[in-house]
Amino acid sequence: MGITLRQFQQFIAVAEHGSYRQAAEKLFVAQPALSVSIQKLEAEVGAQLLERGSKGVTLTPAGHALIKDAKTALFYSEQACRSARLVALGEWGTLRLGFVGSATYTLLPLCVPAFRTDHPDVKIELREDSSIGLIGLVRNHEIDAAVVRGPIAEEDAIEAWVIQRDDLVLAVPVGHPLASRKKLSLKECRNEQFVLYASTLVPGLHGEALSLCHKAGFTPRVSQEAIQVQTQLSLVASGMGIALVPAVTRSYSPQHVRFIDLADDGARRCLSLSLVAHRDTRSPLVGRLRDKMLMLVAS
Repeated sequence: MGITLRQFQQFIAVAEHGSYRQAAEKLFVAQPALSVSIQKLEAEVGAQLLERGSKGVTLTPAGHALIKDAKTALFYSEQACRSARLVALGEWGTLRLGFVGSATYTLLPLCVPAFRTDHPDVKIELREDSSIGLIGLVRNHEIDAAVVRGPIAEEDAIEAWVIQRDDLVLAVPVGHPLASRKKLSLKECRNEQFVLYASTLVPGLHGEALSLCHKAGFTPRVSQEAIQVQTQLSLVASGMGIALVPAVTRSYSPQHVRFIDLADDGARRCLSLSLVAHRDTRSPLVGRLRDKMLMLVAS
């Protein structure tokens, strides 16, 4: 039948108390049943483990050899159960989190340290990519969740929660004729060259910028395309054109770029940073992270 952890527990109890009676009381079992269990353990081991004497029950040499490993077996079994329980509760394990570059401006610095403080036994593995790339990784279960820039297309396999909304603002080189303006209408930029998001890799942001220009009555002349906001800003600073970027980038802008608010209604709160995960995810850590993000951003 094999040795059970229960038998190890009973053997250790008898050895530590030096008495079958006291061990039985401690374990809430009948003393005859405890004696039978120890006999079965000895039969399985093939050696006498305990012997009764005038000073109570003591370990035989074979018992001394067994008790250390028996305690180790109990420890690891309890540890395994604890680890499984903590993982199920979202208190332990690994969270594979993807992110777009613009999430590093405010959202990740705000939320990741707070999440790690609340869950010190959780390891966070971070991975940067484009929104399209990250959604693909989530779809294939290669990461547990990702912070992506929206709007994003609805997808049956993907669940999304909007964490933070933002405006579109205009980024221009510091020496540009518009650089001194604090606010303008996008239609004033109809003759400018634009640095836009790549339509294949950042379709949501590309579509939002294009739609805003169309509402302003023109189709932008595209000089360059980029994937990350920081790349856009570097191209703007290099004089390659102007760009429509999330307002949050103001906090971490190159010194050769100026930001201008847009009077266009469609520019306000049209962007989002969303947490996405597979609808079939079994990681409770995703829900914990989502709740922490929503709480911190709302406060």
